[in-house]
Amino acid sequence: MAVRAAVLPAVGAPLEITGVVLPDPGPGQVRVRLAAAGVCHSDLSLTNGTMRVPVPAVLGHEGSGTVVAVGEGVTRVVAGDPVVLNWAPSCGTCHACTLGEVWLCAGALGGAADVYARTVDGTALHPGLNVAAFAEETVVPASCVLPLPDGVPLTDAALLGCAVLTGYGAVHNSARVRAGETVAVFGAGGVGLATLQAARIAGASRVIAVDVSPGKEELARAAGATDYVLASENTPREIRALTAKQGADVSIECVGRAVSIRAAWDSTRRGGRTTVVGIGGKDQQVTFNALEIFHWGRTLSGCVYGDTDPARDLPLIAEHVREGRLDLSALVTERIGLEDIPAAFDNMLAGKGGRALVVF
Repeated sequence: MAVRAAVLPAVGAPLEITGVVLPDPGPGQVRVRLAAAGVCHSDLSLTNGTMRVPVPAVLGHEGSGTVVAVGEGVTRVVAGDPVVLNWAPSCGTCHACTLGEVWLCAGALGGAADVYARTVDGTALHPGLNVAAFAEETVVPASCVLPLPDGVPLTDAALLGCAVLTGYGAVHNSARVRAGETVAVFGAGGVGLATLQAARIAGASRVIAVDVSPGKEELARAAGATDYVLASENTPREIRALTAKQGADVSIECVGRAVSIRAAWDSTRRGGRTTVVGIGGKDQQVTFNALEIFHWGRTLSGCVYGDTDPARDLPLIAEHVREGRLDLSALVTERIGLEDIPAAFDNMLAGKGGRALVVF
């Protein structure tokens, strides 16, 4: 029996909502009925070729659902268990994994090259970023499912699979924000809003949200921003004015554009930390001169998946959700159907904030 899915037939082509035939789960595999999937900018990057995966593919990497069936040898979950999909599972044996840097696992995206399903006419399909969450059901390796901790709503839990892990990890694992520090967050989309909440949880004394859209201010302040700055060439100057002319202790860039990375760097105090979360294209070139690198003494670092170990960090984040410190529903700006994903991509390109959540 076929399930509905959003298929990317080719890079640059529109998504097609069509039937997909899934096999029964084989050894080490799990079949999941999706409850929800978040529409992330990374999915948009796959459609336009900024990030490349084999096509045709079913996109969607931020999802939650219920286990329908398990294959031979699977013991970590059973049918009926609520789970969060993990689009970047670690192998445990590569150099990065042996160092404990599982977010840099060399084989994390290897599954994207597999054929995991077929269309009703027999066309082979790849699972996008491993998990193919833009579908009513999916079949994934057991390493791609994480048991959902108690007390987290199943539908909203989809956001834990990317936006929240990334934003929380950027603050706590990469930038390592300390209580009392000032934090500037560039970009108030889904990841940016999660980052704002995480900065508040970390005890930041001032949390400055920066975005090009005045319409995102209410969302940003609800997520924990104490100040809101409209992005412009004057942004670093405005942030210094808000921080006793010093600049932010930490700037976290969640957009992936050269201009915002440079602005985040320029907004960071001398000796501070600038963390880049956003995924930009190869055409986004950022330049620095040698003297400023010496003079400012800042640290510039990339951040992959929030530098998180999902198995370790998911229970910690769930505790914040249960205690009311982290509000997943505040990250959701609209709940949509599968057929509405293209319109959600358009909204993303138009700079509308938050996260569209596909509810099945």
